[in-house]
Order: sequence, then structure tokens, then C-alpha cells
Amino acid sequence: MSALAGFYQGHWILTALVALPLVGAAACLLVREFQAKHVALAVSTAALLLSLPLFWTFDVAEAGFQNAVSMEWIPGWGVSYAVGIDGISILMVLLTTFIMPLAVAGSFSYIQKRQRAFYAMLLLLETGMVGVFVALDLFLFFVFWEIMLVPMYFLIGIWGGGRRVYSAVKFFLYTSAGSLLMLVAILALAGVNQGQTGEWSFAYADLLQTELGRTAQMWLFAGFAVAFLVKVPVFPFHTWLPDAHVDAPTAGSVVLAGVLLKMGVYGLLRYGMPLFPEAATDPTVLTVLLVLGLVGVIYAAWVAAVQPDAKKLIAYTSVAHLGFVMIGVFGLTRQGIEGGILQMVNHGVSTGALFLLVGMLYERRHTREIADFGGLAKVMPLFATALVVVALSSIGLPGTNGFVGEFLILLGTFQTRPWIAAIATTGVIFAACYMLPMVQRILFNRLDRDENRVLPDMNLREKLVMAPLLVMIVLVGVLPGPFLVRTQASTEALLVRISRDAPAAVDSQAEPGGELPPLAGEPGGSRP
Repeated sequence: MSALAGFYQGHWILTALVALPLVGAAACLLVREFQAKHVALAVSTAALLLSLPLFWTFDVAEAGFQNAVSMEWIPGWGVSYAVGIDGISILMVLLTTFIMPLAVAGSFSYIQKRQRAFYAMLLLLETGMVGVFVALDLFLFFVFWEIMLVPMYFLIGIWGGGRRVYSAVKFFLYTSAGSLLMLVAILALAGVNQGQTGEWSFAYADLLQTELGRTAQMWLFAGFAVAFLVKVPVFPFHTWLPDAHVDAPTAGSVVLAGVLLKMGVYGLLRYGMPLFPEAATDPTVLTVLLVLGLVGVIYAAWVAAVQPDAKKLIAYTSVAHLGFVMIGVFGLTRQGIEGGILQMVNHGVSTGALFLLVGMLYERRHTREIADFGGLAKVMPLFATALVVVALSSIGLPGTNGFVGEFLILLGTFQTRPWIAAIATTGVIFAACYMLPMVQRILFNRLDRDENRVLPDMNLREKLVMAPLLVMIVLVGVLPGPFLVRTQASTEALLVRISRDAPAAVDSQAEPGGELPPLAGEPGGSRP
């Protein structure tokens, strides 16, 4: 293990994780049509295997960035190629590399046209997603953020169904509009820093040192927050999501729910709160964000409960689950933030699995209408078992991954906003009200349609796709400690950073008499 740790402490690993899918995307375009899916699966699996040792070699006591590298990229503009991971980003990187091979394998029989371009787009998307989570230069972060939009736009617009062009354009317009506001805020922040230091720099560590007045913080935080809230998506910016999910191919929905939605909350944790602590902890801002998250939890649950389309129902559950995450993060307690980070992973696993299962049904029946099914537990017992387990995970049954994240979020939020936590708890009940009836109608109602009597159960490929997801659902539910401990030091450092303007934000459960670690980039903290 010590040899492995030494090997993985080098600066090369994160660059390799960014570059490998990009090389694989180019390879997909060069091979024959039927070979592209095998190349994509091999490359995405290699990226997963390459990233897994990061989990064990990660120093849980270090709040700063690890495996970090920084080198000049565009010296005249102060732009650098800087990457690294900390306790906030490591689980997001691992979630990305975990989801991608499953999304690729889940598309083998679904995608029959333009396979080379499809799998190239998936791998290009992986490069953008990993890049967003490891970037430590705001210019580099914005480049990866924009790279990510392009392949998802084409995945929906070319390989989707229904109103795919409408949904793709809507997704692109919503996200790019928010991105433009963020770009303006990035340039303004760098400009203020240049005025104070005399040098241009977009490095995260340098911008953390920028001195901003309250008004400037509020405006710049708003520029970042709009982009991130659209991506979450938080009510009322959520309307692009159901359309994108319904019309996207299965792999697109899996990646969209599994990874892309997490980038909004990640952006708030990585940039919005540390760069603008006074704005992020302003009582009015906190109240607005908490209420929007709460509305998302309740509203999305009610809307999901009346959806006739299984895929659209699952799409609205994403709004509800990410609303929970927003509540945990802006409750400003250690348990809430750690629970929010873990719940992002849990949501990626459970909702990704739900979309894969619905995709399997669609491949067999070419319909997603819940009313078109019934009694499938008799003819597809393995599928039925998987759907029940994943559905119970989605509603937060104790012993599954969903319970741990929601419990920590509610526990943490109750310490600072008990009324928010009390109302949010009803979302757990509403989750059962929309998920369990769907499961009953698909699996246990009368088997009264001839088309359903002859449906084949999951084949070997589908079993191999679902098995890792089911293992993760149980593993995190039973043994969440190894995942939570990796977020602790960075979470505490974040709370110290924002507590300068809101002392009550620091969780009372810090060790008595102990000093919490400084945020990377601050005096006393590690720099990339």
C-alpha cells in the first residue's frame, strides 16, 4: 500500500484522468462503427481503474489539495493549468469515473446509428466533467464547464427521442445563459485581484486572497450562483431538466442525473462560498437559498407523483433530491455539508440505476408509460428485484445509501434552521408516495397485457451493469464512514473560511480546543 501511495502522490494522475477519455474519443472516431462501443468501454473502464487507488491513497487529515500540479498556460493573461483534489472533489471524480463505463455498457443495444460519434461524445463529456472537478484555475474551470455542454447538447439532439431538438436547445440556452453571467463574474474578480496585486491571475489560490467589499461580494456571488443554481437545478430554474431527461438517450439521462447536476452544488462549495463568504452567509441570501431548496423538495415530489411517464417521474425526483442537498449545504453545519456531498454520490448511483432500468424496459416495449406495464415481477424477477432495491434506496430506506445522506442533511440543518429541517422531513414521506406506486404498478399489478407476458429478464450485460450499482447502494448504506471521513477536513476548512463573517456557521462539533485546518490557498494552507 505504501508503494501504491507513493506512486499515486505524483502530479500525473489527474492529468491522465482528464486526457485519457479525450484520447479515447479520438480513437472512437478512427475505428470501425461496430468497434466504437468496445473502445469506449475499454477507455472508460481504464479511467475507473486508474482513479480507484485515489480513494485509498487520499490523506484524510489533509484539508488542502492533493495530487496537485500548477504550470503556466497563458502567462500574459495569468492563466495556468492547475489541477488538484480535496475532500470536496475526490468523491465527485470517483463518481464520474464509476458512472461512465456503466453508461457506455448500458448503451450497447440502444444505440444503433452513428455509434462512433455517440461514444466519442460520451468520452469527451467525461473529460469535461473530470476537468470541472479538478480545475484549480477559474479560466481552466470555465473551459471545462463549456466543453461539457457541447457533447451533452449533441447526445440529446441527435440520439434522443421525442422533442429532442427542443430539449437540447433548451438545455443549452439555460446553461449557457448562466455560464455567461459566471464568466462576467470571473473576469470582474480577476480584475479586482489585478488591481490589488498588479498582476493578472485566475488561480484559485490567488483569488481567495482578493479583498472584496460587501456589495462587490453580493454581485459577484450572484453571478456565480445563477450559473450553479441553473445546473443544480433549483426551482424555478428547473424546467429544462424534465425535458432533457425524457428526450435524452439512456446514457445521456444516466450521466446527466449521475454527474452533471452535481456540478452546480460543487461550484457553490468550491467557488461561491469560499470566494464570497460574506455574501454566502448573508441571512437573506441563506434564507432565499434554503427556501428554494425546500420548495424544490416539496414541489418536485408532488409533480412526480402524477407523472404517467416513468422517466419523467424519475427526472422530477432529481429536483427533489438536489433540493435536499441544497438544504444541507446552506444549513452551514459540518453534518449538513458532509451529508450533502455524500447525498450527491448517492443520488448519482440510485437515480442513474433507475434510468438504466427504465431504459431496459424501453428497449423491450418501446414505451415508458407506467400504465402500459403490470405484473412484471412474474416474468422478470431479476429486474423486479433490482427495481425494488433501487426504489427503496431512492426514498431513503435505512440500510441503503439514500438514508445516510438524508439523515445527515436533516440532522445538520436542524441545528441552525429547525423549521426548514422539519418541513423538509415531509419530503421523505412524499418520496414514498411517488416511488412506491410506480413500483407497484409496473411490477405487481395484474399481468393483463400479452406484450408483457413474453418480456425477457435481464441478460448478462444488463446484470453486469446493475451489479456495481446495487453493491454501492448497500455498501454506502451499511458502511458510510470511509466516504464521510474523506470529506471531513475540507468541510471543516470551508466552515472556518466562511465563519469569519458568520461565526455561528462553524459546527459546534469541532474538537474542543483544536484548530480547524485552513482552506487550501490561504495562509497556512497548502497551495497547488
